[in-house]
Amino acid sequence: MTDRKLTKTKYAQAINDEILEKMSLKNRYSFLNNNLMSFLSPEQFNFLKKVEKFCMRFEKKNNITHSEDEDMYDWIPAFGAEGLITRAHNFEMVDVNYDYYGATADFMRYLAMDGFDPQFAMGSGATVLAINPVYDHHEDIPQRLEALKDMVTGKAAGCILITEPERGSDAVHQLTTCDKQDDGSFILNGEKIFNTNAPKSKWAVSYASAEANNGNTMAQFLVNTEWDGWNCERVYIPWVPKLFLGKERLENLRVPKEYVLGDVGKGREHLFEGLVPERIGIAMGGVAQAWNALAHAGIYINLRKQFDKVVLIFQGVGFTYADLWARTSNITQGIIKFAENYDEKMEKFGGEIPGNIQQAMVVSASQFKYQATKLSAEVCYECANLMGGAGLCDNTLMHDLLNMSRIQEIVGGSRQIQQYIMSMAFRKLFKMSVP
Repeated sequence: MTDRKLTKTKYAQAINDEILEKMSLKNRYSFLNNNLMSFLSPEQFNFLKKVEKFCMRFEKKNNITHSEDEDMYDWIPAFGAEGLITRAHNFEMVDVNYDYYGATADFMRYLAMDGFDPQFAMGSGATVLAINPVYDHHEDIPQRLEALKDMVTGKAAGCILITEPERGSDAVHQLTTCDKQDDGSFILNGEKIFNTNAPKSKWAVSYASAEANNGNTMAQFLVNTEWDGWNCERVYIPWVPKLFLGKERLENLRVPKEYVLGDVGKGREHLFEGLVPERIGIAMGGVAQAWNALAHAGIYINLRKQFDKVVLIFQGVGFTYADLWARTSNITQGIIKFAENYDEKMEKFGGEIPGNIQQAMVVSASQFKYQATKLSAEVCYECANLMGGAGLCDNTLMHDLLNMSRIQEIVGGSRQIQQYIMSMAFRKLFKMSVP
């Protein structure tokens, strides 16, 4: 029987020792690196390998098996101390300085972390969604900086509260209300749901409206989940059993003025400025899952024999794999180019990209989110299919990848919302192009 540290097996081992050992994290990283080295810059490649090295050491040192009974939220402090919760920004305002950061750096981080544990990578992405608005609107206020540092350094998880039970993808017409008090504080009342990390989070970024259902009166808040009025239950989604999603009831929850990130009328603007990093981040996650699945299946079909032949040489297997591999490689290069472009514009315009350029990037991010998550679902399913029963049992992370890829099209705006955004953008482009 093989070393249990190489597998997430809880029940019977279904894959033989030789193949299971070859599917180690080290070998899957090697597969990824050999694929990406031709189009990554030295800086990108070196950072990717740095994150991979940390993940391999962490897995070995802590005997991580990636089974359902491990609480992955216990891993956050170690990754935070290493600067691996996010690399989207530098955080000199809270004395956290990185030598390499930006959207491209965060893509490299995500690729490595997904190889280590896909559910953990997705959970870190949810904390990033809470970090970004606090980073953008901290205004050097100590209470906000404290929360920012907590999340960036891994002292606390974060979450973002947008979706509501009766509003789903309609993020603008929220029913959660905020009532401004004479001292500048607000009282929040309402319900939110499907918020990743919420039951485990100390900090939450929440939206509410002064007038229910009126997006023009939206405001944005930073909430400490230890405050009175915060009530949170876990929403259990079997496809991601280690992720904690929440359903929250905000009952007369008082938010002091120091924690108001955007006053009434500013919430909608703040909400939309986060769409580019949110959706491109989900696209990065989808691509990372696809590479993880390709690594698993690629190793397996090169070692597994059927009818006395390596499975890869059968056209039904080899040609299917080649198609998935090519499409994943192509979209990876597209997202890297987008991330590099985004980083260049952030630097050029001092961190605030002009509205017209930002709007164009919102559409591009939706296109990538739509295509990458759709591709991830196909790649993960087909890779599991190529592995047969070995791709469905709990001996490897393929089970997680297959399940997670099914929900990526829903998170951050469903597939239909992305299609709607793209179709409306095309309508606008037509009017600009054809007199």
